[in-house]
Amino acid sequence: MAPIPTPPAQPDDAPQSYVGLDAEAAERQARARGWSTVRALAPGTFITMEFLGGRINFEVDDSTVTRCWVG
Repeated sequence: MAPIPTPPAQPDDAPQSYVGLDAEAAERQARARGWSTVRALAPGTFITMEFLGGRINFEVDDSTVTRCWVG
Protein backbone atom coordinates (compact mmCIF):
# COMPACT_ATOMS: atom_id res chain seq x y z
CA MET A 1 0.00 0.00 0.00
CA ALA A 2 1.30 3.45 -0.90
CA PRO A 3 1.96 5.89 1.93
CA ILE A 4 -0.53 8.69 2.47
CA PRO A 5 1.04 11.92 1.23
CA THR A 6 1.53 14.75 3.68
CA PRO A 7 0.00 17.96 2.36
CA PRO A 8 2.20 21.05 2.46
CA ALA A 9 1.76 23.34 5.43
CA GLN A 10 -0.41 26.36 4.84
CA PRO A 11 0.84 29.83 5.74
CA ASP A 12 0.03 30.95 9.28
CA ASP A 13 -2.28 33.76 8.24
CA ALA A 14 -5.65 35.27 9.19
CA PRO A 15 -7.93 35.39 6.11
CA GLN A 16 -10.16 38.06 7.67
CA SER A 17 -7.19 40.46 7.65
CA TYR A 18 -7.56 40.79 3.86
CA VAL A 19 -11.16 42.03 3.95
CA GLY A 20 -11.29 45.71 3.04
CA LEU A 21 -7.95 45.74 1.21
CA ASP A 22 -7.50 46.71 -2.41
CA ALA A 23 -7.45 43.49 -4.48
CA GLU A 24 -3.95 44.08 -5.89
CA ALA A 25 -2.50 44.88 -2.48
CA ALA A 26 -4.20 41.82 -0.99
CA GLU A 27 -2.69 39.58 -3.67
CA ARG A 28 0.81 40.98 -3.11
CA GLN A 29 0.43 40.51 0.64
CA ALA A 30 -0.86 36.94 0.26
CA ARG A 31 2.03 35.93 -2.01
CA ALA A 32 4.53 37.56 0.37
CA ARG A 33 3.03 35.52 3.23
CA GLY A 34 3.55 32.27 1.32
CA TRP A 35 0.26 31.47 -0.45
CA SER A 36 1.10 29.56 -3.64
CA THR A 37 -2.27 30.20 -5.30
CA VAL A 38 -4.26 33.42 -4.98
CA ARG A 39 -7.70 33.45 -6.59
CA ALA A 40 -9.85 36.58 -6.99
CA LEU A 41 -13.53 36.02 -7.73
CA ALA A 42 -16.42 38.34 -8.48
CA PRO A 43 -19.43 38.13 -6.12
CA GLY A 44 -21.73 35.28 -7.08
CA THR A 45 -19.15 33.43 -9.20
CA PHE A 46 -19.91 29.71 -9.44
CA ILE A 47 -16.97 27.65 -8.18
CA THR A 48 -16.35 24.05 -7.22
CA MET A 49 -15.90 23.33 -3.53
CA GLU A 50 -12.74 21.20 -3.65
CA PHE A 51 -10.09 22.07 -1.09
CA LEU A 52 -6.69 22.97 -2.47
CA GLY A 53 -3.94 23.42 0.11
CA GLY A 54 -1.91 26.59 -0.31
CA ARG A 55 -4.75 28.50 -1.98
CA ILE A 56 -6.41 31.64 -0.67
CA ASN A 57 -9.60 32.96 -2.25
CA PHE A 58 -10.78 36.55 -2.39
CA GLU A 59 -14.25 37.73 -3.30
CA VAL A 60 -13.63 41.09 -4.93
CA ASP A 61 -16.26 43.76 -5.51
CA ASP A 62 -15.29 47.10 -7.05
CA SER A 63 -11.55 46.32 -6.56
CA THR A 64 -12.00 45.67 -2.82
CA VAL A 65 -11.78 42.31 -1.03
CA THR A 66 -15.18 41.71 0.60
CA ARG A 67 -14.69 38.08 1.67
CA CYS A 68 -11.71 35.75 2.08
CA TRP A 69 -11.29 32.02 2.73
CA VAL A 70 -8.62 29.36 2.32
CA GLY A 71 -8.66 26.21 0.20
